[in-house]
Amino acid sequence: MLMSKEVIVTEPHRFEVREVPRPEAAGDYDVLVKMKACGVCGSDVHNYLGENPCASYPRIPGHENAGVVEAVGSKVTRVKPGDHVVLDLVVACGECYQCKIGRYNVCEHVRARGSSIDGGWREYFVVPENQCYVISPEIPWKDAALVEPFAIGGHCTGRGRVVPEDTVLILGAGTIGAIILQTCKAKGVKTVICCDINDSSLERAKTYGADYVINTKNEDLALRVQDITGGHGVTCAFDSACFPGSLTSLFAPGIMANAGRVVSLGFCTAPEQISSAMLDQRELDLIGSRMSAYQFEPTIERFEQHAFNLEGIATHFIPFSRIGEVFDKIEHPDPSVKKMVILFDEEDM
Repeated sequence: MLMSKEVIVTEPHRFEVREVPRPEAAGDYDVLVKMKACGVCGSDVHNYLGENPCASYPRIPGHENAGVVEAVGSKVTRVKPGDHVVLDLVVACGECYQCKIGRYNVCEHVRARGSSIDGGWREYFVVPENQCYVISPEIPWKDAALVEPFAIGGHCTGRGRVVPEDTVLILGAGTIGAIILQTCKAKGVKTVICCDINDSSLERAKTYGADYVINTKNEDLALRVQDITGGHGVTCAFDSACFPGSLTSLFAPGIMANAGRVVSLGFCTAPEQISSAMLDQRELDLIGSRMSAYQFEPTIERFEQHAFNLEGIATHFIPFSRIGEVFDKIEHPDPSVKKMVILFDEEDM
C-alpha cells in the first residue's frame, strides 16, 4: 500500500505528522493532487494558536495550495494528469441564495479548507475538479502558492469598489496589506497610503508602490491623512491589521471622507466601538470581506502576465520534511518573517 504524510493540528499548540494510506481519485469528479507548495496564512497561525473562531480540531491546515494533478476520475474534463493547479479553498453548496447571487464564499453552508475541513499540509489529497485551476508551469511553485492571497486582494478591492480616482488607506502593511496595495495600483489608483508599526513592512510597501507610509507608533494617523489629502480624508480604507480596536480607529475624525468605504478583513472577536453616528453622519459604508469568489482565474492571468511584484511577499521557504520549523516560528514570532511557504520538494527551494 502506498503511503503519504500529513500534518494535523490536534488541538491548539499541538501538531502531529502522520503516515496514512495515499488517497485515490475514486469518484467520477475527483482529482488527486500531489502537493508542491502551500502558503502559511495568518489564519493557519490563528488556527494553531486557538485564536480562529472558525476553526475546529483535529485539522490539517493549509488553504494556499498548489500542486500537480496525479490522477483524475472518469468524468473529469477540467484538468488532466500533469497539469499544474492551484486550488480554491471554498467548499459551497451551489444552491443557496448566496451561491445563486455569486457570493459562494459566504455560502449558507460554507466550509473553508484548513479551517472547517482539512487543507493542504499533506503530500497528496483529493479535491473535486471544480476547485482546480490550471496555472502555467512557468510559474515557480513558491509563487503559485501566492495565487490564493492575491485572489483575496482582488476580492476585497472589488468589495470596496476601488477605482482609479480613490485615495486609499491600508491599515496593516503585512502580507495581505502589501497585496491590497499592489492590487490597488494594478487598478490604477494614484494615491495609496500604508500604515503600520513595523518599519521594515513600511519600507517593503514602498517597493510595491506605496505613495505614502505612516508609522502609527510614532505619528498621528488622522493628522498625517489630513495633511496628505489636503483635509479631505481618504475615500476607501482597508483594515488588514485586524487587532482589537483597529476597525474603530478608521472612523476617527479626519481619516474617512464623507461617502467613503471601510473594508474589514479580519476575524477579531473583540467588540468594536463604532456608533451609528460614526457611520451615518458621513454616510460611510462598512463592508465585510471574506476569502474570495470568482477571483482565481483573473488572478492567475495576472500572474502569468507578471503583473505583480512577488519578490519579498514570502520571505521564508521551509521544506515539508522540516515542518516543525513552521510551528516553531509561529510560537516564536520574528518580525523578519513576513510570510512562510512550505515546499514539498527540496529542489524547488
